[in-house]
This record gives sequence, C-alpha cells and structure tokens, in this order.
Amino acid sequence: MLDTFLGSLLTRLESAFDLEHLGSLLGEVLIVLITVSFILAVFYLFWRIVRVLLSSRLGSRLDRTSAAFAETVIKFCIFGIGVLTALGAAGIKTAALLGSLDVAGLTLGFALRDTLSNIISGILIFIDRPITINDLIEIDNNYGRVEKITLRTTRIVTVDGKMLAVPNAVIMNKTVTSYTNYPHLRLDIAVTENIDRARTILLSLVRQAPDCLDKPKPEVVVTTLNDYNVVLELRVWIEKERQHIRKRLGLREKMFNALTDAGVQMPYETIQLAPHKVEISRNYASA
Repeated sequence: MLDTFLGSLLTRLESAFDLEHLGSLLGEVLIVLITVSFILAVFYLFWRIVRVLLSSRLGSRLDRTSAAFAETVIKFCIFGIGVLTALGAAGIKTAALLGSLDVAGLTLGFALRDTLSNIISGILIFIDRPITINDLIEIDNNYGRVEKITLRTTRIVTVDGKMLAVPNAVIMNKTVTSYTNYPHLRLDIAVTENIDRARTILLSLVRQAPDCLDKPKPEVVVTTLNDYNVVLELRVWIEKERQHIRKRLGLREKMFNALTDAGVQMPYETIQLAPHKVEISRNYASA
C-alpha cells in the first residue's frame, strides 16, 4: 500500500513539474505580464500628454490651486481606468472583483481611516480654500510658504528651508494663521521700561524704513503688564507681504539695536546669590 501511495505521489510530482507544462505556464504568465505592462505604459504616456496639455490650458485660466486640484483628479481617473483595463486584460473579472470588495472594503476603510480622512480634508481644502498655493501661513508654531497641496498632505517650506508635509486633516481641524489673505503684516517686539520713550524710538525707526507704510498708521500698544516688565507690541504694515520674512527679521534687529543704543533696559532673567550668616547658639548644661 505504501508503494502504491509513493508511486501515485511521484506521478503527480512528475505531472506538476513537467517541463512542457511548466514551459507553457511560464509562457502564459510572461504574455500576461507583457500585456499588463504595455497597457500601464500606454496610460502613463497618455497621462504625460494630458498633463502637458493641462499645464498650457489650465495655467492661463485657473489659479495654481484649482489647476493642481483638476490635475490630481484627472490623474487618479486615468490611472484608475488603466489599472482596471490591465486587470481585464489579465483575465481578472473586474465586476466580480469590485463586488467582492464589500466586506473587504469595510476592513480596509477601518484600517485606512486616517488616510481617507486626509483625502476628504484635501478635497474640502480645494473647495473651501482656507489656504492656497504660495500662501504664507503659520500652523502649530510652524511658519512658511505653501508649496503644494495634494489630496493627502499640504507641503510647506519653512523659513530655514525645510519641507513640512502636514496632513490635510490637521489643516482642517486646527487654527491656521494666514498672512496672505490680508495684504499687510504685524511685527511683535517686547521691551521693558519707559513706555513713552520706547514708543517714540520704535515709531521713529518705522518712519525711516522705506518699506513700512504710513497707512494703516503704525502704532505701539501695551499688551502685557508683568511683575518685572511691560510688554509692548509694534504694529506696522509693509508694502510687499511676500518679502515680510526678510523684512521682519531685519526690522527686529534694527529695533533691538536702536533700543539698546538708547539705553532702554531689556528684560533678561537673572539669578542673584547673596551669602547669609546664620548664628547658632549652643547652651551647655552644667554638670
């Protein structure tokens, strides 16, 4: 009986590893792979042509944010059709495959809920327009220029040249400060001592700066009264908001130098140590 079983097993192995059968199977797989690769390559080349046409057509009619949104939607549609066409050419019934995704779709949806949330937020960003490409924004103490908006993330270039990929759900759920929706900018400087004197120095410096506007009128206001210092805020508007990063840093340095040269005390945290004598009296009981 064992000989019969081993003989049957050997026959099956020889049939499975038959060179003619194996060669035929590999040939079919190779043909399918070549066909699928060719179809995907055709759709990729088609997308490249469409992208060039979109850049020339939409670039002159739409702003960069709308053009990027249209380009992203068309890209996903083209590649989606390409994948379905390739699967059909490989002999996979796409209708049955899509029908079988009911239960699997729930599982994938739960696993990819963060990604889906970012995609939905990306669509809402394109529709609601809280920010657009080239806007100067600040979020979570990160300040920079919006370089690109995709369906999943928003790319921000910071002042020091770093690229931040912020999930779109964060953009929609947190407070975003935009410095571009309004054409002017505010600069904050903190000083101590002699409010009127410090105000005069700051306003005089602003009047001498060619990029600072007279209207709206610059002003210096008190924002905080601390125990050891008074915080002043200088509000000044500049003409070119795109250059406000460089202007802000340069103006802050000029303010510090002007206040220091005028003898205005700046609030530095200091710790002073002083010796203290402790007298110890000892009483000795007489024996």
